[in-house]
Amino acid sequence: MSKPSVLVILADGFEEIETFAPVDLLRRAEVDVTVASLNENRHATGRSHITTHADCALSSVQGRAFDLVFLPGGAGVKNLRADPRVREIVLQHHAANRWLAAICAAPTVLNDCGLLAGKRYTAHFSVANELPHILAQERIVTDGKLTTSRGAGTAMEFGLHLVALLISPAKSEEISKAICL
Repeated sequence: MSKPSVLVILADGFEEIETFAPVDLLRRAEVDVTVASLNENRHATGRSHITTHADCALSSVQGRAFDLVFLPGGAGVKNLRADPRVREIVLQHHAANRWLAAICAAPTVLNDCGLLAGKRYTAHFSVANELPHILAQERIVTDGKLTTSRGAGTAMEFGLHLVALLISPAKSEEISKAICL
């Protein structure tokens, strides 16, 4: 059986904690994680000015199917929302009934794609004006194949939740214990 695969899309301004905590936990679970930058040079600089060298440029994975597409939050969400490739990937994965995950402000990308209508979701309070049905007190919400989380403070829990979705709750618990969470 092949490993589950995850595409993480990075844009300049991404929130580092919301990106690296879930990526680390997924890789500990032996999930095949591909971090792709919107930039062709494979670099993306986060909100805390940490520049990351991604695994690849987004252009190199277009058309490839992943088990889950993960959108980190932060100020970089405006760049995700402005890039038509992101919308195309999100809609393709939704149409194929594959997992979509978004944290912090990134659920706005799902909303732009028309995917939050009639769904339960959460997000960072800073985007509540755009997402009027936000479940603001929930740390993580999964509805169908969409899973959302509030922000940097929920990143570890969110990463373990993704492990539970893709591998098993037992694997998530094993990793949680190993990292003393």
